[in-house]
Amino acid sequence: MGTFSIWHLIILGAILVLLFGGRGKISGIMGDTAKGIRAFREGLKGEEETPPAADAKPLPKETGKDKARS
Repeated sequence: MGTFSIWHLIILGAILVLLFGGRGKISGIMGDTAKGIRAFREGLKGEEETPPAADAKPLPKETGKDKARS
């Protein structure tokens, strides 16, 4: 095989198994990376964007007892 020794072939085989072996390991790693980046960006936005407030309800009318307390 010329200048390639058995160690070169073993390393090359290991790299090929890592890249193409299993059920889409590279795509899984890239998907996890994308999720991490997305979560980081959402974390940077923080509380600047507040969700719309729920429908405001009017306070109950004051009774005589409530006026006496204040």
